[in-house]
Amino acid sequence: MKRLLTVLAMTTALTVPGLALAGQVTLTTTMTKYGGNNAYVVMYVTDAQGKYAGTLWMAGGRAKYYRHLTDWYRATGGNSSEISGITGASVGSGRELKVTLDLADALFDAGYELHIDSAVEDMRESPSEVKVPLTKAGAGKPVRGSRYIANFQYQM
Repeated sequence: MKRLLTVLAMTTALTVPGLALAGQVTLTTTMTKYGGNNAYVVMYVTDAQGKYAGTLWMAGGRAKYYRHLTDWYRATGGNSSEISGITGASVGSGRELKVTLDLADALFDAGYELHIDSAVEDMRESPSEVKVPLTKAGAGKPVRGSRYIANFQYQM
């Protein structure tokens, strides 16, 4: 029960207006044309000390593949409660993943970073393929991925 309350508190701090205000943020990830199966993609946040703060979205529904999202998996221990209610289909080569959610204003310009791990079956894993500081000035500026992600950007 204590773990459930901790997870709920963390999720609330990231995505729901609690003590801080929140605003809608659209996260857009465009995949490269890599010529393989659909990719699993996870978006998560770390704090100013680099500690895991919470998961924003998981694309891909089969838990047995989550271990290939190595940085996220290491940070969460693969705990599927971290992604309860925030999952969608895996993302195909050359496709776009667009997610809109409420994100606490306190996460911006406070040292938090958004990470994106990706993995494709029978291909290499790509931990922290995108790592971008959450800043208001960074909104709308595309960031290139290193393997399966062509670019990522967020809009406020």
